[in-house]
Amino acid sequence: MSTSVASPAEFVNKSGGNYVIDKVLIANNGIAAVKCMRSIRRWSYEIFRTEKAIKFVVMVTPEDLKANAEYIRMADQYVPVPGGTNNNNYANVELILDIAKRVQVQAVWAGWGHASENPKLPELLHKNNIAFIGPPEHAMWALGDKIASSIVAQSAGVPTLPWSGDGLTIEWSPEDMKKNKSITVPEMLYKKGCVLDADIGVQQAQRIGFPVMIKASEGGGGKGIRMVENADDFHSLFKQVQNEVPGSPIFVMKLAKSARHLEVQLIADKYGNAISLFGRDCSIQRRHQKIIEEAPTTIAKPEVFREMEKAAVTLAKMVGYVSAGTVEYLYNDEEGKFYFLELNPRLQVEHPCTEMVAGVNLPSLQLQIAMGIPLNRIKDIRTFYGESPFGHSQIDFENPTNPPVPKGAVIAARITSENPDEGFKPSSGTVQELNFRSNKNVWGYFSVSASGGLHEFADSQFGHCFSFGEDREEARESMVVALKELSIRGDFRTTVEYLIKLLETDNFQDNEFDTGWLDKLIAEKQTAEKPDTMLGVIVGSLHVADTSIHNNFSEYQTSLERGQVLSSNTLDNTREVELIQEGVKYVTKVTRQGPNAYFLSTNDSCIDIEVHHLTDGGLLISYDGSCHTTYMKEQVDSYRITIGNQTCVFEKENDPTILRSPSAGKLIQFTVDDGGHCFAGQPYAEIEVMKMVMSLRANEDGCVHYVKRGGAVLDQGSIVAKLELDDPSRVQRAQMYTGQFPAPQGPSVHGSKLHQVFQKAKEALDNIMNGYCLPEPYFEEKCEEYVQMFMKSVRNPALPLLEMQEMVSSIVGRVPSDVEKHIKKLLNQYNSNITSVLCQFPSQQIANVIDKHAATLAKKADRDAFFLHTQGIIQLVQRYRNGIRGHMKSVIHDLLLQYLTIEKVFQQGPYDKCITALIDQQKGDMMTAVQYVFSHYHVKEKNMLVVMLIDQLCKKEPGLIDELSQVIGELTSLNKQDNSKVSLRARQVLIAAHQPSYEVRHNQVESIFLNAIDMYGHQFCPDSLKKVIMSETAVFDVLPSFFYHSNEVIRRAALEVYVRRAYIAYEVNGLQHASLTSGCCVLQFQFMLPSSHPNSINSLKIKRLAKSRPNPMTRVASLSEDIVDLDVNDVKLPPCQRMGVMCAFETMQEFEPKFQEVIAMFMAMKQGRFGEDLYDSHIENCPSDEPIHILNIALNVVGEKDDKILSDKFYKFCQEKADILISNDVRRITFICLQKREFPKFFTYRARLDFGEDPIYRHLEPALAFQLEINRMRNFDLVAMDKASHRMHLYLGSAKVEEGREVTDYRFFVRAIIRHSDMVTKEASFEYLKNEGERMLLEALDELELAFSHPNSKRTDCNHIFLNFVPSVIMDPMKIEESMRSMVLRYGSRLWKLRVLQAELRFNVKKNSNSTPIAMRFFITNESGYNLDISSYREVTDMASSMIKFVSAGPRQGPLHGRMLNMSYMTKDHLQLKRYNASKFNTTYVYDYPDMFKKNLVSMWNKHSKLSGSKEEAPEDVITCSELVLDANGQIITMNRMHGENTIGMVAWKMTFKTPEYPDGRDVVCIANDITHQIGSFGPQEDNLFERASELARAQGIPRIYLSANSGARIGLAEEVKQLFKVSWDDPSAPEKV
Repeated sequence: MSTSVASPAEFVNKSGGNYVIDKVLIANNGIAAVKCMRSIRRWSYEIFRTEKAIKFVVMVTPEDLKANAEYIRMADQYVPVPGGTNNNNYANVELILDIAKRVQVQAVWAGWGHASENPKLPELLHKNNIAFIGPPEHAMWALGDKIASSIVAQSAGVPTLPWSGDGLTIEWSPEDMKKNKSITVPEMLYKKGCVLDADIGVQQAQRIGFPVMIKASEGGGGKGIRMVENADDFHSLFKQVQNEVPGSPIFVMKLAKSARHLEVQLIADKYGNAISLFGRDCSIQRRHQKIIEEAPTTIAKPEVFREMEKAAVTLAKMVGYVSAGTVEYLYNDEEGKFYFLELNPRLQVEHPCTEMVAGVNLPSLQLQIAMGIPLNRIKDIRTFYGESPFGHSQIDFENPTNPPVPKGAVIAARITSENPDEGFKPSSGTVQELNFRSNKNVWGYFSVSASGGLHEFADSQFGHCFSFGEDREEARESMVVALKELSIRGDFRTTVEYLIKLLETDNFQDNEFDTGWLDKLIAEKQTAEKPDTMLGVIVGSLHVADTSIHNNFSEYQTSLERGQVLSSNTLDNTREVELIQEGVKYVTKVTRQGPNAYFLSTNDSCIDIEVHHLTDGGLLISYDGSCHTTYMKEQVDSYRITIGNQTCVFEKENDPTILRSPSAGKLIQFTVDDGGHCFAGQPYAEIEVMKMVMSLRANEDGCVHYVKRGGAVLDQGSIVAKLELDDPSRVQRAQMYTGQFPAPQGPSVHGSKLHQVFQKAKEALDNIMNGYCLPEPYFEEKCEEYVQMFMKSVRNPALPLLEMQEMVSSIVGRVPSDVEKHIKKLLNQYNSNITSVLCQFPSQQIANVIDKHAATLAKKADRDAFFLHTQGIIQLVQRYRNGIRGHMKSVIHDLLLQYLTIEKVFQQGPYDKCITALIDQQKGDMMTAVQYVFSHYHVKEKNMLVVMLIDQLCKKEPGLIDELSQVIGELTSLNKQDNSKVSLRARQVLIAAHQPSYEVRHNQVESIFLNAIDMYGHQFCPDSLKKVIMSETAVFDVLPSFFYHSNEVIRRAALEVYVRRAYIAYEVNGLQHASLTSGCCVLQFQFMLPSSHPNSINSLKIKRLAKSRPNPMTRVASLSEDIVDLDVNDVKLPPCQRMGVMCAFETMQEFEPKFQEVIAMFMAMKQGRFGEDLYDSHIENCPSDEPIHILNIALNVVGEKDDKILSDKFYKFCQEKADILISNDVRRITFICLQKREFPKFFTYRARLDFGEDPIYRHLEPALAFQLEINRMRNFDLVAMDKASHRMHLYLGSAKVEEGREVTDYRFFVRAIIRHSDMVTKEASFEYLKNEGERMLLEALDELELAFSHPNSKRTDCNHIFLNFVPSVIMDPMKIEESMRSMVLRYGSRLWKLRVLQAELRFNVKKNSNSTPIAMRFFITNESGYNLDISSYREVTDMASSMIKFVSAGPRQGPLHGRMLNMSYMTKDHLQLKRYNASKFNTTYVYDYPDMFKKNLVSMWNKHSKLSGSKEEAPEDVITCSELVLDANGQIITMNRMHGENTIGMVAWKMTFKTPEYPDGRDVVCIANDITHQIGSFGPQEDNLFERASELARAQGIPRIYLSANSGARIGLAEEVKQLFKVSWDDPSAPEKV
């Protein structure tokens, strides 16, 4: 025969065959089908020069199609078959026959598994004249059946292990074999070797001796085989074997210990020829299923193995065996004996081992034998025996001329979808990646490919890898390398890592193992090499968090595309991940801090990780100087993490009472009754997974309750049953990991050069602006670090130099050398002068060099190429065209603009409406919309960054504030509460930019002090000091620093100015400087309280008396600091002379020893050092039992910021000295604590509080309290609240009520004094007061936000803000009203949310520079929430009472007209309580609806007059209404009654609206629910009113309006019954806390 033929028919004819096959049905799937097609197509190409000479038809189940199985794509034709278990498809011989006939194939190849060992298949095929590529039915049964083959082996004298058919033989002689006479096993004899039930099996096992193997005669591949060690387990394991191979006969065999599993590969033709193709060692098995195979066998001695081969050939010939088969032996190396195990009448999975060492193609041999070609005519066989490939000569197979010798060594490794960490539990799923790198020594084949998968009915083996070497060690090394490079990623675990570990063990390398070796390793929990635990934790946490964050972002984007608005916290970029491994729980907080960066923290340790997403779903992680390709597969109860080629598994927190299926499969049966008890570790159910029966075991003791029933199909994680625990407290819980992340050891990937630091800092700030913010406590620290890095690097003149040098280095060789040299020369010149203050980066010169060279290029293409290469340089010089400062301004401007652009989107209206507008704006680009929302979600953190940047500008580049005023000014326009801190800080810096700095003001005061001292430095010039004392500007932040001036005269002057300025409202009628023994300056002073008012007779007398004193200081008297403590009816008191002492110390430790000397000053003052007449004339007016003197102590405690520490320290001192203070009539002692560049802090301790601190006066100079008008809050009990700003004074007031009554009126009072900061300017500008006023309003709202954490804050209503503007301002009062209205409207929603319903502003207004200031008040009220009312008043002295009263300033008389200035704030009336209750339901009080109609009608008239150009105004009676009520007979009548007098929850009116369209009026009936009456429920009375009012509307033919705000029908107990109940509250004083 020639080397090639044209067709299979020609080939059969020339090769001596008798049956043409050109179309084959493969009755198999998976790797069996893949291997068959690949082998035969390779042979086909070699013989026919085309791989398509033989056509292949395959059977395909729905599961195979869904799994995208590899073999389907390789086939020429496929036939769909039913899915499910293999009895429905590949093992269904009737179905196989039907398909074979339908598609008209000449042969069927069954491979291994499924129907390959079912004698019925070849029998049916032969009856229908279809060839079976395998042995005939009689031979298959005789040797394929394990019981029959053992009987045949015993008959041939082949040794067997003790089993249930010991001694059973058939009469047979060698002559029968020579006559090609086949033998069969009689049925009666066969049955004697079977074990019919478990009881008989136990008897046989006891005869043989435990341990034994229970085996199904039709089993194989590890299925239908169980080891039994005692009689107790026999019954359950016997049942498992029955279930795994249904209907198969079963026998029992002795377990051979310390044995090797050796095989002989047979091939036989139809003419009685049978030969051995060497052997294989398959001793490495788990669950009696092979996992690593080798060829040839090396453990058995050559002469022993030849005996094994001879016995195998004999068995084949005895039964007339045809095609490929394998005889399996157990070999005892110590004894040198072998025992027949079984014969597999099919091709084995590991057959490629034989192919490689023998040089044959076994599937093609099977095909040729099925064609009737004898062995001696088959090319591979002839070559095997050293004969010419295409010869015809006979071969003496028993005594060949050239005995075959194996070539090299082969190791095969099975790749299965099993989890080595869980006893090789099989699982199914999809494959995302499969990457195997073949080479000349290593190859493999797989039944799946990327994007394919395995289903639950498939075999767990999906791949087979083979390694060839000159010897065993070389093959082992090649296999290890190949497996380490093999990348398989899917839903299931594989054995790859475990195989590597096995191949690297000493036992394998030394060939010292047996069939029990691997099971022993599994029992000892020996696992594959795993990655470092903490690396696994880091990678696992990253994957879990990254998946969750990305899923949420996608979900949010999808919702926006649908027009839905999810909660913004969906976009949170921080996740807390819990991973459990080996009883230890690792809790990690993972934050996405950039598009490719994550921040991980645990137990006060943190690390930064760079992460890149791979296209296949993996993460490329850079950590500690190394990069790792990682993947994660989330399972029901665990996460599988793959790092490189290593895998680790972390458990989730699981519920031990839920029993789940670990894999997809079928529930066969429960092994305990429903509700029956099960101990930990005991099986409770059996499931079939990938043709294997697995036991499910309970983890804890308890009773099992079924959820599924037998036969149910299970998904992975399906709940099978529930476990009622015996003792829940005994459940073991994972221990928390308390360690930290290991400190990074590798080099940093980020450079440390200046420009690299700048890029890192700039990127970090950009990420924060984009919303990638860390959680606290890390964010503020990191943000400050980045801002410092940024500011330090951006201001460094070396930054553009380094950036340009890096840029130039990247274009070396791409631009002409003269251009490069010229640029480098300019850079060198800049570098040599870089420290010069006049040195500027040569941006323009570099640009000129580029332009000059470009001008010399004639061709446009050359110019374009040149500009392309120098593009980076051009962009860089553009950035620095205005120098370092210009670049810094540009970068900071971009950052602020980035913040502004996003936050502006969220300013207009409620959040949902802002998102809707954003969706419309970003149509077609929802990702940008999501980024906007994500950035805004972290507005709090972004605020912190913006404030830090602005603060840095103020400190380091204050001049840039003016240059950036436009963008900073826009920041002040952000009116939402979220942006208040930025808006406030922006306003502050804009104001500060136009005001003198602290240093300037400090120098101004110092200059005034120095000018006030005479040339000898001992006396003062009073006129010079008056400027400071009488100034309207704020000086208390500057003045205290002069208490510690080096010049003693200035120290004295500072103390006196402080006292005279602080007590400006009092009559300071005596003042004396003194010194302590230590030289410390002390100021003693006497003062008098005004009787009632500055214009009172007593006050005027004191004034005249004071003028007779030297250095008189005229004062404008007002209400005293202590008026709040007095009864309102006792205001007119006789004048009382008081004394005060003030001194300044560096520290408390310095003051304490001098306390006695300081307190002694009061006694010295009493003894007449100020003159007897004044003191004595008024001392009798002072209450004898009340202390009257004050003590002010200034301390230079700049370093201590904690108020509580200071307060506690002062309190302790006061308690120790309380007796001394009381004995010296000290009324209060105030500690004045200096703050650097800020106003001092004040702590006041009063005698009436037993020298405890008075919190009302915290950080408030008591002598200036009158400016806050605290006495006007006397109707409320006040509690001072914690506050962030010392300028603000925040109190929680609760209305004073009779004892026993519940307080219902709570409200916050926010009060502040606004001063001018420029001492040179006499009057403050209106613009200054406007900006300062808005700033103070924002500060007040911020303080209220903080105060709402108080338990009673939710009950507050009618919250009040009072701002006192001290400086005089020249302006029109109406201008103030306009500004206030626009300001309130701008922040209206926030004011309403904080329930700020009243605001009061006091101004000193001058019409011109020469006129006298007029004190004016503006009251802003919005009690109903929609009607803003602003009324203005002048403060005028009432001539009759000498008291100040309010007089309306505008044409409209306000509600406070004629009321006295010192009137107290009134508590809530009943209407306001109802409004408050309605607001809690987010609706409007029912009696406010008419006013709302009126407001809108007036608005309609105004619009009409504007559009029409007429001056027509709304009529006075634009709306008239009368209330409709029911009389005693239930008839509707009209009635005008007071608001709130309704007795039912429904109110109705008949209204007349006068509109531009209906100027004469149009009638309507309006009906509304009263939500404040029994929570808006309605009953019969409400229904009657609604019906009668509706009838009236219909009768008169007028519209009916119904305003609905109710809670539905009233259902509950009758009032009479309710009164009989008494509720037992947990806390009777606060029933709302239940």
